[in-house]
Amino acid sequence: MKVSREQMAENRRRILDVASRLFKDKGFDAVSVAEVMKAAGLTHGGFYGHFGSKDDLVAQTLAHSLAADSFGGSEFSDFVRSYLAPRHRDNPANGCPTAGLAAAIRHQTPAARAAMTDGLRAQIIRIEKALPEQGAADKRRAAIGSWAAMVGAVILARAVDDLKLSGEVLEQTRAWIDARVE
Repeated sequence: MKVSREQMAENRRRILDVASRLFKDKGFDAVSVAEVMKAAGLTHGGFYGHFGSKDDLVAQTLAHSLAADSFGGSEFSDFVRSYLAPRHRDNPANGCPTAGLAAAIRHQTPAARAAMTDGLRAQIIRIEKALPEQGAADKRRAAIGSWAAMVGAVILARAVDDLKLSGEVLEQTRAWIDARVE
């Protein structure tokens, strides 16, 4: 039975969404194509109708999840508070793809690295636009510094086994950003 174009697009979106959650939760190497397809409710054989390889899936998943990763119309301070929160720290599968996958990108294909690069550029621009008025160079510096601090804080908060220290990393990074971005 032939699948409609709309159903193909829906299946592809579902595969990308599932792959994004699995990759962020387990890492690229720990997730198989079969696992992604099963979690998406599709057969393993259907994979190659959407992607050329697992490397292609990784690159396209990154592009998909990074394009969707935004703080939208909310205020930057609200975004910082929700990003540097225990709820985000404790839920990597549904969290930020940058914090979940950035450290592993260096081992991926050029296409995956290019997707991460595009996502980073886009996030810096979104943050620049959301920051209070200041000179362009200061705004860019604040955007890059804030984003790097936020991502680094979440990575560190997830890495330690001391919940108090983990919370302190999030809280102090939030306070540090608030003091510099006003």
